[in-house]
Amino acid sequence: MPLINESCPEEFTLLGFADRPWLELPLFTSLLITYPIAMMGNITIILVSRLDSRLHSPMYFFLANLSFLDMCYTTSIVPQMLVNLGSSKKTIKCLLLALMSFDRYVAICRPLHYTFIMNQRICILLVSTVWLIGITYAVSEATATLRLPLCGLNKLDHLLCEIPVLIKNACGEKGSNELTLSVVCIFMLAVPLCLILASYASIGHAVFKIKSSEGRKKAFGTCSSHLIVVLLFYGPGISMYLQPPSSISRDQPKFMALFYGVVTPTLNPFIYTLRNQDVKGALCHLVRRISALSDSW
Repeated sequence: MPLINESCPEEFTLLGFADRPWLELPLFTSLLITYPIAMMGNITIILVSRLDSRLHSPMYFFLANLSFLDMCYTTSIVPQMLVNLGSSKKTIKCLLLALMSFDRYVAICRPLHYTFIMNQRICILLVSTVWLIGITYAVSEATATLRLPLCGLNKLDHLLCEIPVLIKNACGEKGSNELTLSVVCIFMLAVPLCLILASYASIGHAVFKIKSSEGRKKAFGTCSSHLIVVLLFYGPGISMYLQPPSSISRDQPKFMALFYGVVTPTLNPFIYTLRNQDVKGALCHLVRRISALSDSW
């Protein structure tokens, strides 16, 4: 009989809400409904931002990247949740939100320099840097975490195989992993939030200097959708991570994973569509084009 290495289990059992089995069917049904909606909504945002020439601007280039990231993140966790019902940190998204706030800052506070600062080359460079940083962190942190000895422990009290959960279950020397995770979270969560707040402080100051009420309304309209997304992402995160660890309930991280992995990717397309006249116009134009093509067939 071959020996089994107890320090490195070949598979994990995700406990999820095993102590509350009555939650499993409602959660499964909700995920089965929201996942296609999230995918369709984000695909639509990407299509209209690429097919409509009026949306060929840095703002919608960043928005298309955000939608693509939401699709990737949701696809990487929701099928796993559906299978296990019964992640990784969104570090790239934090940085993308910071880029979007910088774009709004330049558009409102430096309008004469906007086309020079936010040219296509700079936008591609910024987005490529964000993706490279996020992927590098994810690969390096996951590799270092998976090398930790787990001493045969293969039950994780979570919905996903998240890095913090794996570190918590490790039984070897994990101080360096915890320190690295904390430093990276500060850099990729706190720093982008500070940049976003600084950008919008400058934007608010500039907007209140606009004498025309119509001008102020238009300026606020271009930023409101992004602000709502920022609040949806950072609000729950701050309420959780600023709490003392002892006050965080057992199921709180599970609900946060559901919120970030399902709720925000589903709501984001609707927020940007319903509160943005340009996107609504582009969407109507796309629908008319599709209808005309179907009629011609």
